[in-house]
Amino acid sequence: MKKTYALLVFVMMMWGFNVSAIKVLVDNVEPILLTSFRIFTAGVVVLILTYFLGIFRLPNKKELGILLYIAIFNVIVHHSAIAVGLGATSGVNGGLILGMGPLTTMMLSIIFLGQRMTKFRIIGFILGFIGVVTTTLSGSGGVTSMSFGDVIVFVGMLVQAYSFILISKLNPSFDPRLLTGYMLFIGSFHIYIISLFEDSSLSQLSLLIDWQLGSVFLFSAVICTAVGHMVYNSAIKQVGPAESAIFINFNTMFAIFGSALFLGETIRVSHLIGLVLIVCGVLIGSGTVEYWKRSLAANREVTNKVN
Repeated sequence: MKKTYALLVFVMMMWGFNVSAIKVLVDNVEPILLTSFRIFTAGVVVLILTYFLGIFRLPNKKELGILLYIAIFNVIVHHSAIAVGLGATSGVNGGLILGMGPLTTMMLSIIFLGQRMTKFRIIGFILGFIGVVTTTLSGSGGVTSMSFGDVIVFVGMLVQAYSFILISKLNPSFDPRLLTGYMLFIGSFHIYIISLFEDSSLSQLSLLIDWQLGSVFLFSAVICTAVGHMVYNSAIKQVGPAESAIFINFNTMFAIFGSALFLGETIRVSHLIGLVLIVCGVLIGSGTVEYWKRSLAANREVTNKVN
């Protein structure tokens, strides 16, 4: 379990840094077209990795239906909505809405999976959300009134949370890593079709030949999207969607640090306060505090018996 948690933190760091990477990329390439090519590249990389891991196989008819169903929410609608929505709202509003992801996943887990939420987990989710809000509101832009972009970003956040539930509820017979590869590969073609309505030109992708921009693209597609989604979807199968979602709170903090490191943005005291709240929320909500509490009680019991 400790290994899974460590991998989740690594994925959140990559996803946070990916915000800076995507910001650089969309300044040069149309967002939806870029998203389709990035996800296609990630899907191909995952499928190649599954081949070398010895878990690659073709889906049967029933599995293909499940793949398509989950991919609609996890890849197609989610990535398209985020790309469109963030282009029509402020970064602060978008950050706040995306920060609702863990709480939304928790609520959906209760509704669809019948999961019981302990007081520690609820406290952890609330602390994490407050940390995200604290961090996001420290931006200079401030919160703007609700816009069409806000609604689209909310839809993107909601369908992703629902897709996590589907992965756990439908329990596909595929290895989660192979499931990830197929979802990304299939979803990329649908997103490309959407990009055609944006009058996108494939010639824009030639800009990625530049070694600097190309390196950023490969980091985003291979490390953040391919490896990141492989690990995260595997974690959902191991520890459940609600517990995995708690770690998403780290996204905001790593995105802030990534912006400071790669884009020269400023880290404020409120960011550090948000970090403390997020870390506390993850420790409490992931069950770590409960584990420590049980361990201390067990050690006391053993000590009392010895004495």
